Amino acid sequence: MSNARATHLTRRGILAAGGALGLGAVLAACGDDDVKSGGSESTAAAKSGPWTFKDDRGTTVKLDKVPTKIVAFTGVAAALYDYGIEIKGVFGPTTLENGKADVQAGDMDVSKLTVFGNVWDQFNVEKYAAFAPEVLLTTTFDSAGTLWYVPEASKAKIAKLAPSVAISVYDRQLTKPLQRMWELADSLGADLTATKVTDAKKRFEEASERLRAAAKARPEIKVMAGSAAQDVFYVSGTNFSIDLEYFKALGVNFVEPSESAKKATGGWFETLSWENVDKYAADIIMMDDRTATIQPADITEATWKKLPAVKAGQVIGRSPEPILSYDKCVPMVENLAKAIEDAKKVA
Repeated sequence: MSNARATHLTRRGILAAGGALGLGAVLAACGDDDVKSGGSESTAAAKSGPWTFKDDRGTTVKLDKVPTKIVAFTGVAAALYDYGIEIKGVFGPTTLENGKADVQAGDMDVSKLTVFGNVWDQFNVEKYAAFAPEVLLTTTFDSAGTLWYVPEASKAKIAKLAPSVAISVYDRQLTKPLQRMWELADSLGADLTATKVTDAKKRFEEASERLRAAAKARPEIKVMAGSAAQDVFYVSGTNFSIDLEYFKALGVNFVEPSESAKKATGGWFETLSWENVDKYAADIIMMDDRTATIQPADITEATWKKLPAVKAGQVIGRSPEPILSYDKCVPMVENLAKAIEDAKKVA
């Protein structure tokens, strides 16, 4: 199977719906593709002395000093950037074909980043080794602690070059990984008393209360989390995904595919043909905003255009891989709150 097809399956299949469970099976079906990635140097690590951090796998990394030669998954680097920790070497979706920033790069200036792997299954191990990284930072989407965007084919080589830290974004509410990223930033020397940081946390808490109130006032409004690929449409379940679990806990009324329908994807989502995209009634549709998926404005399927929520203009963006800083999570909570407040009952 070609690399292009493998990328289509992983990014628009498993990843498109915000899930990673079952990814190994998909990749196995595609064969082992070579992988590459890289890293660079961090600035703003003000602390001195030994550095210790226990990650969400239960792994404790100990270094003689606070690391500055850090390699991070793009979304992790973007979150740390919001706390004043600048990491210059990244792997994962960073730049678009036109050179502009991928949505997962947040506020980072991508022109100043060294990108060692921009898409799934790319990781330049040689450059990574030459850089002599002190630590690799990423997330994990499963209970096994699989390192996100670290390729299966080269993970052993990568592991020998530097210890890794993983923040879990699996089967927990958004507030937990947000807190863990906060703790990671703190360990790296971030000033968490800075007004920008404390204001963002306060705004997140206020946005959450607004969403809770909106959901309570309008329990009849049904929300569906979807993702579009060329041949199929994915409907996400609320289990496992940190954003949907959190929104559900705040009272949002979600479309929930049956367990049997989600079985093929390990419980993450249901796959529908475009002909059956109207299987579930929804007043609001949240659509995956990642660049590997087809965005609402580019969907040409007639069945999509006939959906009540689409005809009513009640389609909003969703970040299945949110940048884990309070600043970046405020808009996604506020947008859903506003959508529920303003929604017409159409389904």
